[in-house]
Amino acid sequence: MQQARDKQATLVKPKGALGRLETLSIRLAGMTGKTTYFPVNRATLVFAGDHGVMTHNVSTVPSSVTAYMVKQFLSGSAAVNSLSRQMGARVIVVDVGVDHKFKPRPRSLMPPIGVETHKPTFVQKKIANGTNDFTQTTAMSAEQAERAMQVGMDVVRDEQKRGLEIVFLGEMGIGNTSSASAIIAALTGMGVETVTGHGSGIDDDTYIRKVDLIKQALALHSPADENPLMKIGGYEIGAIAGAILQATSQRIPVVLDGLICTAGALIAHQINPDVVNYCIAGHQSAEVGHRIALQFLGLDPLLNLDLRLGEGTGALLAFPLIESAMRTLNEMGTLDVG
Repeated sequence: MQQARDKQATLVKPKGALGRLETLSIRLAGMTGKTTYFPVNRATLVFAGDHGVMTHNVSTVPSSVTAYMVKQFLSGSAAVNSLSRQMGARVIVVDVGVDHKFKPRPRSLMPPIGVETHKPTFVQKKIANGTNDFTQTTAMSAEQAERAMQVGMDVVRDEQKRGLEIVFLGEMGIGNTSSASAIIAALTGMGVETVTGHGSGIDDDTYIRKVDLIKQALALHSPADENPLMKIGGYEIGAIAGAILQATSQRIPVVLDGLICTAGALIAHQINPDVVNYCIAGHQSAEVGHRIALQFLGLDPLLNLDLRLGEGTGALLAFPLIESAMRTLNEMGTLDVG
């Protein structure tokens, strides 16, 4: 980081003139140990799972949409596919707990660098057909929580073998804003109303029910900040936490998407606070709890586009800024006024 700071001071510009791009380049140098870091081998990891709290109809769409969207990811026709093609990132879709039996698919071969039209890879690591209703019992067992995190770690390890240099994290799971909001409330200590948003666009009556259900779950599982993944989490959130722990342990930068991914980052942070030094907040979503979670982690989002789609879209959209930060650090000339 100091080498990057010193180099920034010599470039043909006033000191600090590139603002947060300079800060980002310094952080990336620290994460990777390379002032010349530029990630060519990029992957978008999309973890998917269903949620038992959906028995209370806390979304505008049914749980079956989780499986439907996974199929869209695999067909290459979702927003995450479009943006991944634009950013030159391969897409890996992981079934951690979707309530659907998918047909087996052969693992895609890694394409040559620069090829953006390859088919998504599908990884089947289903732990169960969705979590339990966390208002009645724990979302999962302690053993299932460990397995969910292991899925994320294993997927990153597999991608490391393919030369992984940067991770864009995404997710899919109808009802998962309820779990994410519960986790954020439990780990930040903020009130449920303060961190809970309207998710997929629910009406006010559904929102009130959603808040009440989260409060009920936190009371049932008090203290909910002890093993929150097991008590109020989701399989895809656990996999995200595991992916963060594995990638950051290998100094691979992780770009976070929105509310759900940041809830996973909170769980990873609870296990190892150092992970935040290797995480980049791609954006701040329209969900109120996302801003609070990012502030708790000390992460400043690169973008604020009022996104609330998930899938990894906000993480991918931040990549041009990451590229710009490193290109300006390495390609600008040095100032010589003598």
